[in-house]
This record gives sequence, C-alpha cells and structure tokens, in this order.
Amino acid sequence: MDKSRQTELEAAAFRRLVEHLRTRTDVQNIDMMNLAGFCRNCLSNWLEDAAKQQGVPLTRDEARRHVYGMPYEEWKARHQTDASAAQKAAFENAKPKSH
Repeated sequence: MDKSRQTELEAAAFRRLVEHLRTRTDVQNIDMMNLAGFCRNCLSNWLEDAAKQQGVPLTRDEARRHVYGMPYEEWKARHQTDASAAQKAAFENAKPKSH
C-alpha cells in the first residue's frame, strides 16, 4: 500500500470514529478515559497537534467543534453528566503515576 492510500484509509477511519462518537453521546468522556485512556478532548488535541505540525491554523475550539460536531460548551450542556464518585476514583487510579 502506498503512502497516499494509507493516508486516505486512515482519514476515513478517523472520520468514522468521529461520527461514531457524535452518535454515542451517552458515552461520557470520563468513561472513555477510564477504559481506553483517551476521550473526545484527547482526539481534539491530537487533531490540533497534527494541524500545527503541518502548519495549518486550527484552534483548540475549532478542533473540538470538529470532533464534537458542535461547540464544546454546547455539547457539555446537552450531554455531559456529573461524574460519579466511582468514575472519579477510577480516573484517579488510571492516571499514570509520576516517578
């Protein structure tokens, strides 16, 4: 597979992941962090980082809008719930420990 085809396939997979996350508003970011070690915000940050590496202007807010499909504050107001004590404890336990 040539590099161009690989990039096209990776981009298609990224778009599918983003669309899937937009439809699964029941899945909270803290749950994703606890289970997978990343969330929608991480994905937004990675998109922003990739843009910077390519010299493409993209703000954090623009990256989040791309991933969430709406402004981040709007998504939080519509879909984010308060984290339970168990979710918060799992998040703290899952954090990488500093040396």
